[in-house]
Amino acid sequence: MIAGAHLTIDLEALAANYRLIRDRAAPAAVGGVVKANGYGLGAVEVALTLIGEGCRHLFVALQGEAEALVPELPHGIPVYILNGLLPGGDAACAAVGAVPVLNSLDQIERWSAEASARHARLPAVLQVDSGMSRMGLPADEIEHLLVRPELLRSIDLHFIISHLACADEPGNAINGAQETRFRAIAAHFPGVPLALDNSGGIFQARSRFDLVRAGIALYGGAPHGNAPNPMQATVALEAHIAQLRTIPAETGVGYGLTFKTTRESRIATIPVGYADGWPRCLGNKGAAYISGIRVPIAGRVSMDSITLDVTDVPDEHLYPGAPVELLGPHQNIDQVAADADTISYEILTQLSRRYERAYLPAGTRARIRSITP
Repeated sequence: MIAGAHLTIDLEALAANYRLIRDRAAPAAVGGVVKANGYGLGAVEVALTLIGEGCRHLFVALQGEAEALVPELPHGIPVYILNGLLPGGDAACAAVGAVPVLNSLDQIERWSAEASARHARLPAVLQVDSGMSRMGLPADEIEHLLVRPELLRSIDLHFIISHLACADEPGNAINGAQETRFRAIAAHFPGVPLALDNSGGIFQARSRFDLVRAGIALYGGAPHGNAPNPMQATVALEAHIAQLRTIPAETGVGYGLTFKTTRESRIATIPVGYADGWPRCLGNKGAAYISGIRVPIAGRVSMDSITLDVTDVPDEHLYPGAPVELLGPHQNIDQVAADADTISYEILTQLSRRYERAYLPAGTRARIRSITP
């Protein structure tokens, strides 16, 4: 396939990141979050790699993701649906064998009814709101559930979980307040395993309960924004020069002519744009690398192309088809995210299906090098 760019996904780095998290979180078990198509890297490939390292708990966001993933996995690996059950999805969820994360009384009532109709106990996870005001039972619904314990009689609770709002800020007092609230709620469900920490929580100096849910750290993202990143890079993205041209000083480039040369300049165009997930806001402030030399984006990011100012790159490195690093040794997902005023999650999950993809299997000697400032 002739593609505008080539995405290399390092499954051994993913496996190494899992092992680091596993050692850090012990004795808690480690669940892998593979929602959004494995953060853009391929849910099946990521899940099978994690299972090969001993992971026995996988999390997706949507029921459709679970329905696609479960048949691809070895029997007996639970796939938990973080967003829970949408109305009308109960029977299909039970049929595929996915495990819903119940976020409301309505979901609990419907899952309990489905279990009764099947004359069986169905597995589930109960999520409670410990202070994020997003998914999970709020205080009034928890109180209602406590006076109606029969709602859980036909449900096999695998875990009680919640989610930290400020896990990437270790010093934030909200983390401790949420943990305190979570412990108080969990005390009403003795004997049920507990899970609170995500990637940021795993790397805090605090208790980790029975299970942690590893997301962005698995994929090489920094667990904490203001600390050195201990994770290995899992992706490299390389484009190729489609066109080279020399233009005079005082010449505009791209839509709106928002970039204007101050000298005679060489402009390289690469066939990657915002349709490929490269943020449009990186126009005139993001960069790529050619032979280790930073080349700034000149002008706006277009749908299918980006123009680069390559004036300072030696001629021997400039030719049609020459490689251009967008992600790799000189620029990682956190650095691109910082330039785009966003987070590494968004950079990863927007990686285009138009890229030609290659997987380095777990055990491959070649690695994607990452330089973390």
